[in-house]
Amino acid sequence: MLAVIKIAGQQFKVKAGDSLYVPHIEGKTGDQVEFTDVLFTDNGAGVNAGANLNAVVKAEILNDLVKGDKVIAFKMKRRKGFRKKHGHRTHYTQIKVTAIA
Repeated sequence: MLAVIKIAGQQFKVKAGDSLYVPHIEGKTGDQVEFTDVLFTDNGAGVNAGANLNAVVKAEILNDLVKGDKVIAFKMKRRKGFRKKHGHRTHYTQIKVTAIA
């Protein structure tokens, strides 16, 4: 069974057993989480989509905090002596989809 879920404004295509990195979710390693914002399901026999879709995706948190690659934003204006450097590392959570119901 396949599902498309929405987590923190991003869409992910998942099926049971998948492991993926999603934007940071509150919780500890081993916690169970449920995602109710399911946009699309495909069970092999038929496709379901729309606002009246009643499905839940259950997952387990494998790693509660994973830092992404460092991103540097550098601004400079030539001949003015203006230099500004900012950077950040996005936080992610690694989850494993256990069931789609």
